[in-house]
Amino acid sequence: MRRPARLIGVLTGVTLMAACTPARGPADGLSDPPPPPGAPTADHTPAATCSPEGIAITGLGVSAAMGLRAMGLELLNCGDRPYELRGYPAVTLRDADGDPIEVRIIPGAKPITSGFDHPPTRIVLAPGERAGAALIWRNLVTDPTVVATDGRELDVAPVVGRPAYPVALDGPIDLGNTGRLGVSAWERRKPDPAGPPTPAVPPPPTTAPVNPL
Repeated sequence: MRRPARLIGVLTGVTLMAACTPARGPADGLSDPPPPPGAPTADHTPAATCSPEGIAITGLGVSAAMGLRAMGLELLNCGDRPYELRGYPAVTLRDADGDPIEVRIIPGAKPITSGFDHPPTRIVLAPGERAGAALIWRNLVTDPTVVATDGRELDVAPVVGRPAYPVALDGPIDLGNTGRLGVSAWERRKPDPAGPPTPAVPPPPTTAPVNPL
């Protein structure tokens, strides 16, 4: 288990909160603050390839503390034109057999923890610019009659209605039997001094492409 810490910003390089204290409830009773989402991990997550619509979405690793999990997401405009973005990532989880897992997606993650409820804003990313978001969940088993869920594969679309692409995981998304996954809204990232990575050959999207908003 990684060292607990207060969530200051997101792995994505943008501040998602001023201070974050996990929400308490009768089901969990947890009070320890969550770790920085996407803090460096021992496992290396492969860089995403550039999609046909000119973006690449990458998972930035999972941080964990006392049952609370946070995973950073990064969206890079690897195309040659501006890319407009507003809203929340649209995510789908699959089990070890590749079958979809029924999960309640919570924009803002308020029932899970505080600090991720900033509203979406319109972002226009120039080529090479990035946006960041986070996935938040709790690994809790509160009902022995409900089978615990582990997401082994993750598909992410920039927003609902756009193509979804596979995002590599460095470990399972272990929801316990909560059946809930929170998502934060996309926010612009500060420029990376090292510069954007070189995109690879794009894979086909998991849904039919649509025109960006």
